[in-house]
Amino acid sequence: MTREVTAAGIAMIKGFEGFKAKAYLDTGNVLTIGYGHTSDSNYVVKAGAVITEAKAEELLRLDLREAEEIINRLVKVSLNDNQFAALVSFVFNIGEKQFRGSTLLKKLNKGDYASVPAEMAKWVNDNGKKITGLVNRRNAEGGLWVKGSFVSSASVPAAPPKANILTKPEVLMPAATAAGTVIAAANGPGPIAYAIGAVIVIGAAVAAFYFIRRTLQASR
Repeated sequence: MTREVTAAGIAMIKGFEGFKAKAYLDTGNVLTIGYGHTSDSNYVVKAGAVITEAKAEELLRLDLREAEEIINRLVKVSLNDNQFAALVSFVFNIGEKQFRGSTLLKKLNKGDYASVPAEMAKWVNDNGKKITGLVNRRNAEGGLWVKGSFVSSASVPAAPPKANILTKPEVLMPAATAAGTVIAAANGPGPIAYAIGAVIVIGAAVAAFYFIRRTLQASR
C-alpha cells in the first residue's frame, strides 16, 4: 500500500499554504487557488475563479497524492511520519523535477538524515529573489523533520523558546535570600540563628516548589 501523509501532516501543510478562495498569481506569476493548487487535469485555475474551502481541501488531497507517490518512488531510506510529512510539503512546493535532481535527495538516500533541514533551507528563492514566505516554510519543514513539531509557516512565526523556570527571578530571589540568611546565621550567635536560617530555607524551598508546579501546569 502506498504510504500517505497523516491527517496531522495535512493540517500542517494547510497551514503552510494558507487558504485562498479566489484565484491569484503566486510569486512565480502562476495562477493559484485554494491551498496552493495550480492547473492540472483535476482542476484548471482561471482568472477570477472562486472555490469553497471544501473543494480546496479536495484538490489539496489530490495534489498531495502526487507528492506522496514521488517520495515513495524516489526516497530509498525509511522515514517516520514527521519526516514523511515534511518531505511531502517540500515536494508539493518545489515539484518532482527539482526534487529528483536535488542534493537533498542524494544525501538522504545515502542515509544523511541530519543534512535535510540545511538542504531544505536552500530552496527559498523564486525567480532569483528570496521570498520570506519560503524562508518561513523551509524553517517549518526543517523543524518538523528534526523535532516533530510545528515551528512556523508563511503566516505564523516560530514560537519563542520557553524560558527555563529555574532561572526565573521568582525562583532565584528566594533561594538567594535563603542562602544569604544561612551564611549570616553561620556567623551568628549560635543554635537560635541556625534554627531561624533553617526555617527560612524551608519556607523558600516550599515557595519555589509551588511556583514551579503552577508554571508547569500553566504551560501544559
